[in-house]
Amino acid sequence: MRTLITGGAGFIGSHLCERFLAEGHEVVAVDNLLTGNLENLDPFRSNPRFRFVGHDVSNPLKVREKLDAVLHFASPASPVDYLEFPIQTLKVGSLGTHNALGIAKAHQARFLLASTSEVYGDPLEHPQTESYWGNVNPVGVRGVYDEAKRFAESMTMAYHRVHGVNTHIVRIFNTYGPRMRLNDGRVLPNFMYQALVGEPLSVYGDGKQTRSFCYVTDLVDGIYRLLLTDYHDPVNIGNPAEITILEFAEEILKLAGSASRIAYKPLPQDDPKLRQPDITRARQLLGWEPKVGRDDGLRRTMEYFKKKIGK
Repeated sequence: MRTLITGGAGFIGSHLCERFLAEGHEVVAVDNLLTGNLENLDPFRSNPRFRFVGHDVSNPLKVREKLDAVLHFASPASPVDYLEFPIQTLKVGSLGTHNALGIAKAHQARFLLASTSEVYGDPLEHPQTESYWGNVNPVGVRGVYDEAKRFAESMTMAYHRVHGVNTHIVRIFNTYGPRMRLNDGRVLPNFMYQALVGEPLSVYGDGKQTRSFCYVTDLVDGIYRLLLTDYHDPVNIGNPAEITILEFAEEILKLAGSASRIAYKPLPQDDPKLRQPDITRARQLLGWEPKVGRDDGLRRTMEYFKKKIGK
């Protein structure tokens, strides 16, 4: 099989490239490197079944080789990024999704959209099931990402219903692991960096808001399984082990052996107070559930950050 992955030089995209190569696929990674990094591709860049294309998928792209699958993962994905690049985020969620779906249609390829738990907004349902429609502020600062992904889901389902494209939608919950950027702006790299260099850990609000962290190899395994199904509605992939941000900060401090203190800061606008996936559908449909415990996953990730900071 030959698979095209947009956003292939990003954190999750590069792990997908690695998994698909391991499964015997030829992989074409497309990325404009707005937030991606070519270093993420170093472990397999020399693989003869891998090819990198520098391109912004918000602009049309023709692929001559026959494709069997298209995975659309191109997008700024952290608040720091989509607050800096709001228009690019909206364009890659709309025009980029349209272009990626057009490629899948032309090649009669399977299509998988990377959606997000952010489509649930600041949820009024807990834990979040795929049937929940969400509580999103369309004109808030986070709306550029939330609404881009909600539109992308609608476009994906339209291509399935109108053109018969074999589409799939994964709603990704907080994911972590090696190849995250130190300046990503999300809570885990923030905490790890601050703990390792002795800075105060930035906790926004009172720290009682919750998140559920899934290790990247578990996420990738769920995505791979979903692609091979003929199921078209959204599927949550995430780890339902919920933890408060304050508890998470204490875990990071303990793991790092850090004496850093906690510094409380104002809660950003529309920051979700609760985040926990209901993964019943993934369990029943894919036989999937996370395997990597948070202790093990955090240890692996901290070793990666230690090396990055050392460089």
